[in-house]
Amino acid sequence: MNTCSSNDLNARVARIIDDLAERGWSLQTHFIAPTLTLELAEECRKRAAAGLLVRAGVGRSALAVINEGLRGDHIQWLEAGQNPACDQYLALMDGLRQALNQALYLGLEDFESHFALYPPGAYYKRHLDRFRDDDRRAVSVVFYLNEQWQAEQGGELRLHLADGSHHDVLPVAGSLLVFLSAEMPHEVLPATRERLSLTGWLRRRGSGPL
Repeated sequence: MNTCSSNDLNARVARIIDDLAERGWSLQTHFIAPTLTLELAEECRKRAAAGLLVRAGVGRSALAVINEGLRGDHIQWLEAGQNPACDQYLALMDGLRQALNQALYLGLEDFESHFALYPPGAYYKRHLDRFRDDDRRAVSVVFYLNEQWQAEQGGELRLHLADGSHHDVLPVAGSLLVFLSAEMPHEVLPATRERLSLTGWLRRRGSGPL
């Protein structure tokens, strides 16, 4: 079985709920079993080697514009049925969606996610995850896939907190970072090695255009 035990997973989800309610973000290490994390990392590298990850744009999909000065990651969106490990991850995120709805009444309806690969030196400047004309993204979720990551290799995701301070999160394999999309400006700092993650959003029915 690739997932952690039900009790362990439920405890981590409970901590996410408490953290979001209290401070708007949560970091859980070893969120899922190392075997599944490794399978996801291998799938990301396989897609990258096949040329399936493309330079990410800025803005909503149909209107996204490549801006190398803002972000340098390469991405591919996940779709159900493509890969067993990805399907398992999507199922876990749907369980998180249901738990957050039950506890926090967020009205989350679905989840979208993509692989993200940052080449050495790539970054993503400070931004918010919610579009000006589309408020459906409510909760941002980042799952890291980098084995044996060292602090001196950089690549932190820097959360800019409401009190003016910041908190840096190293992209260590198995770590899940969850935060409120509209309330948490953040940036990705450059790394000295390739940096892999699954980045996604739990979405609610919004008032913006579909």
